[in-house]
Amino acid sequence: MKRELETYQKIEQSITKKYRKPLWNKFVRAIKEYELIKSGDKIAVCISGGKDSMLMAKLMQLLQRYSEVPFETVYLVMDPGYNSENRKKIEDNARLLNIPVTIFDTDIFETANNAEKYPCYLCARMRRGHLYSQAKKLGCNKIALGHHFSDVIETTVMSMFYGAQLQGMIPKLHSTNFPDMELIRPLYCIHEDDIISWANYNHLSFLRCACRFTEMQERADSDETGKRLETKRLIRELKKTNPNIEKSIFNSLHVVHIDTFPGYKKDGERHSFLEDYDK
Repeated sequence: MKRELETYQKIEQSITKKYRKPLWNKFVRAIKEYELIKSGDKIAVCISGGKDSMLMAKLMQLLQRYSEVPFETVYLVMDPGYNSENRKKIEDNARLLNIPVTIFDTDIFETANNAEKYPCYLCARMRRGHLYSQAKKLGCNKIALGHHFSDVIETTVMSMFYGAQLQGMIPKLHSTNFPDMELIRPLYCIHEDDIISWANYNHLSFLRCACRFTEMQERADSDETGKRLETKRLIRELKKTNPNIEKSIFNSLHVVHIDTFPGYKKDGERHSFLEDYDK
């Protein structure tokens, strides 16, 4: 008699079979193409409780199981001050997906929400710093975050439309504040729509936004507001007449013609095309 698979095994099977092309193959492509993982790495896989980071954790588990390149993982959950319901949801999902999480507590929400200006910016910076610090304490040399293909596209468009600059999101970068630490983005080539489809197929429910500041705003607004939502809607509209627009934006980040720009920044320093114009 054939043994019935556990729930987490069915979820893993969905990644390697039904969603092999949009999830597993694109995950492996990013790992190889951008050289995100090397032999001997110890990686803190950072889990916020959302769909992206939870999928990333499963993908990293599977890669560790099948990869010929030996590396270690720690599945790291930072509690910035979640309410008890959200904390429990993360813990329950971790058990359901068979992810052995390591949880540590901080008071980030309390600090950021009491800030007079830019609470979201402050929260993001504090989160990153705490994750790097805890990962280093655990002997890790890398942290993995769940930014995906759609984040890359939206960030690029937002920086141009609202930040008055051309700025992308690279697959990995060295930390400036934590020597010998590196950030990697294993979901770099995976579309958000495919992550949502995978979660729905497996009847999984994850945290959307557990921020207390956002919770207060949601009493009057929807749970997805601001410039990122505007950008999502814009790209969605543009796709109706140009289905390949996201791919075009993504590919353009890999083929930047610096000599056609009147100015650019390198290592924080501004440069003008005039510097080399008459050479």
